[in-house]
Amino acid sequence: MFLNIILLIVSLAMILFGAGWLTDGGSALAKRMGLSEMMIGLTIVAFGTSAPELVISVASAIEGNAGLAIGNVVGSNIANVLLIIGITAMVRPIHVGRSVLSNEMPLVILCSVALLACGNTGLLDGLPDAVTRVDGILLLLFFCIFMRYTFAQAKAVPEGAAATEPEKPTKEVPLWRALVFIALGLGALIWGGDIFVDSASSLASEIGVSDAIIGLTVVALGTSLPELATSVVAAAKGHSDMAVGNVIGSCIFNILFVLGCSAVVRPLPLGGVTNFDLLTMTAAAVLFWASGWLIGHRVITRGEGALFTVLYIAYTVMLIIQA
Repeated sequence: MFLNIILLIVSLAMILFGAGWLTDGGSALAKRMGLSEMMIGLTIVAFGTSAPELVISVASAIEGNAGLAIGNVVGSNIANVLLIIGITAMVRPIHVGRSVLSNEMPLVILCSVALLACGNTGLLDGLPDAVTRVDGILLLLFFCIFMRYTFAQAKAVPEGAAATEPEKPTKEVPLWRALVFIALGLGALIWGGDIFVDSASSLASEIGVSDAIIGLTVVALGTSLPELATSVVAAAKGHSDMAVGNVIGSCIFNILFVLGCSAVVRPLPLGGVTNFDLLTMTAAAVLFWASGWLIGHRVITRGEGALFTVLYIAYTVMLIIQA
C-alpha cells in the first residue's frame, strides 16, 4: 500500500509538471506562429489546465477502469464548483459578470444535466447505465459548438478594448526550447497517467473501495490542483473574471471533451458512480448560478464561499461513509 501511495504522489507530480511544460511550450510555439494571446488562452492554456483529467480519464478508459474515468470527471467538477470557488471566495469575494451568469453558467448546468441523462439510460430506456460511444461522439460535437461560440465571443470584443494597456515586451523563447518543453510535457503526461491509473486501481483494491470512489475523491482533487492554484492566485490579484472563467471552462471541458474522448475510446459503464454523485454535480452548478444571480447580486461572498467548502467536505464524508 505504501508503495502505491508513493507512486500515486510521484505520478500526479509528473502529470502536473507535464501539463505545465506542455502549456509553456505550446504557448511559446503559438507566439512564434503569430497567434494572439486570446487564441492561446482559449486553446493551449485551456487544454493545459485540464490535461491531467484528460490523461487520467482516457488512460482509465483504455485499461477498462470506467469508474475511475467517470469518477474523475464528476469529482473534478464537484471540486471545481464547491471547493475551488469556495476557497477562492474566502480569499476574496468573487464578482461574477452578467454575461457569465446569462450564458456560460447555464451551459455548465446543461452539460451536467446531459451527463445525468446519460447516466440514467436504465431508467429512461431500460438499457445498462453507461456513457456510450454515441454519447461520446455527441459530447465532442457539442464541444466543437462550444469552441465555435467561444471564438465568436472573442471576436465580438471591440478592437480598442484590448489596446487600452500596452503589452509588456516578452523575450521570445527559442524554437528548440519550445519543442523540448512540448516533448517533455507529453512524455510526463502519458507516463505519469499510466502509472497513476495502475497505482490508484491497486490502492482501491487494497483498501477495499471501488475505482469510482478513488476517482471521485483522491484523483478528482489531485487533478483539480491546477485550477485551484490558478483561481486562488487570480482572485488574490483581483482578477475575479479569470478565476470564474477558469472554473467554468474546466467544468465544460471536462464533460464535453474529456468524457467525450474517454467514451469514444471505450463505452463507460457508470459502475460505482451513482445518481447521488451526478445530482451533487448538477446541484453544485445550480447553487453557484443561484448564488451569483439571485442571492448575492453577482457576488459570491466569503460566507457563501465557506458554505460551498463545507458542502464539499460533507459530500466527501458521505462518500467515505457509503464506501
